Amino acid sequence: MSSDPWGRVDETGTVYVRTADGEQVVGSWQAGSPEEALAYFERKYEGLVVEIGLLEKRVKTTDLSAKDAQTAIEHLREQVDAHHAVGDLAALRVRLDQLVGVVDARREERKAQRARQTDEARQSKEALVVEAEQLAQSDQWRAAGERLRALVDTWKGLPRLDRKSDDELWHRFSHARSAFSKRRKAHFAQLDAQREEARKTKERLVGEAEALSGSTDWGPTAARYRELMAEWKAAGRAQREHEDDLWNRFRGAQDIFFAARSSVFAERDAEQTENLKLKEELAEEAEKILPVGDLKAARAAFRSVNERWEAIGHVPRDARPKVEGRMHAVERAIQEAEETEWRRTNPEARARAAGLTGQLQAAVDKLTQQIEQARAQGNTAKADKLEKELAGRRALLDQALKGLQEFGG
Repeated sequence: MSSDPWGRVDETGTVYVRTADGEQVVGSWQAGSPEEALAYFERKYEGLVVEIGLLEKRVKTTDLSAKDAQTAIEHLREQVDAHHAVGDLAALRVRLDQLVGVVDARREERKAQRARQTDEARQSKEALVVEAEQLAQSDQWRAAGERLRALVDTWKGLPRLDRKSDDELWHRFSHARSAFSKRRKAHFAQLDAQREEARKTKERLVGEAEALSGSTDWGPTAARYRELMAEWKAAGRAQREHEDDLWNRFRGAQDIFFAARSSVFAERDAEQTENLKLKEELAEEAEKILPVGDLKAARAAFRSVNERWEAIGHVPRDARPKVEGRMHAVERAIQEAEETEWRRTNPEARARAAGLTGQLQAAVDKLTQQIEQARAQGNTAKADKLEKELAGRRALLDQALKGLQEFGG
């Protein structure tokens, strides 16, 4: 018979383990000595110790689920309760009971963590729904569309809630996206219609611009091109695939017309510059006629200059007033000389001037006599009044005499 502190083997080969409730039969050993029997069942005990130690480590250091941990504990407890090992089985039960406590604590901790995660997920999804509903009213089609797609990716990365809550929030989220998509689709459908209308308008403008490109009616055609450009800008943009082509055709037609006009205007400017030079020379020749001496010769000389002037074409617009002003000044001087000569040689005018002078002289003589009489009579007031009237008549007489002198009188 053999024994140790936790077990013994009797003479029949039966192996016992000592427990708080007394000895329990472990098994029967017939294959060798009692010492070998105890050693064998002690090794089985050490095996249980190792397994329990491994399970404790897994529970503390891994994500082993509470369910799997509890299953493993029950499996080990069954082995301990089966008394097929020699050792301190009570200590193993204590360790297993403690491990149950650890697993229960971990279960509650994970339950609380899941509750926190669920609450955070709910808040996150509610925030996503609120933002999506705000974005559903946006007209920033590109930015809002990209943001909504990003919100979907964020949603997919969040934990699911209970089915009812998750479905309700997803319904709101999905409805917001659908509302935005519907508004965007309507907007771009309207935009497409506007661009198609713009394309038709610009096709018409291009047709007219191309028809005008060969015109030589420079002023009205240039004005019409300006009107066409204003209509082009007011028409809005056509579809991208048409806009550039239409613009190139429209601009090309304008370029043809304005290039031709510029060429003609360049030739015209050169011609008008030469005309200006010739007219300046004629203006200088006309100015040499002044001052007018022989009126007949002056008129003939100016007529000759003017005939050559009229034969010359246009000059640059900005130079026209100055050079024409020089000719007009000569012409006015000759006209004034003609008027002076006419007044000097006109018999009727001379007679009228002489008659007026005589009348005024008679009035002055009469007033002089009346003044002398009034003063002789001591009527100073009447004399003063007549003096004022006499001063006026003398002034008129002086003017009349000057006019008469122009006739050589």
